[in-house]
Amino acid sequence: MNPEKRKRLQAIAFRVNWLVERVCALLVGTMVVVIWFGVVERYLLELGATWTEEFSRYLMIWSALLAVSCGAYYREHIGLDLVRQFMPQKAARALLVILDILSLAFFLFLTYYGVGTTLAGKTQYATIFGMNMLVPFAAVPVSSALTAFQIFAAMLRSPDRPDSRAFRQAGVP
Repeated sequence: MNPEKRKRLQAIAFRVNWLVERVCALLVGTMVVVIWFGVVERYLLELGATWTEEFSRYLMIWSALLAVSCGAYYREHIGLDLVRQFMPQKAARALLVILDILSLAFFLFLTYYGVGTTLAGKTQYATIFGMNMLVPFAAVPVSSALTAFQIFAAMLRSPDRPDSRAFRQAGVP
C-alpha cells in the first residue's frame, strides 16, 4: 500500500477509534444512570419500573463489545506479549503477524455470521420491552466489523502500541 493511502487509512482508524471511545463512555455513563435510577426507584420511589435491568444489560453488552475495537486499535488485544519478549525479533514479528491474521479472520467470521444472527433477531422479542432483538443482536456484527478494521489498520502500522502524540506529530489528526 502506498504511503498516502496508508496515512489516510491511519487517519480514518484514528477518527473511528476516537468516536468509538466516546460512544463507549456515553453508553457506560448511561448504564450507570439507569442502574442508579433502578436502585432509587426500587427502594425509594417504588414506581414498579421493570425495564432498568434489561436496558442496562443491553448497554453493557454494546459498550463492552465496542471497546474491543479500541483495544485492537491500541494493539492491546491478547498477543502473547510475554512469549514475544523472549523471542528473537524476527520470530516475534512473525508471531505478531500470525496473531493479527488469526484475529482478523476471527472477527471477519463473527461479522459474517453475526449479520445472520442479527437478522434472525427481527422475529425474537425482548422480555420486558417487547421490542425485537435486532438492535441488541447488532452489537456483535457492528463491533466485530470495527475490530476487524482496526486490526487491519494496526497490521499496517508499527508493531508497537500507537501513541497519540506521535500520531499527531506524524500528521494523523
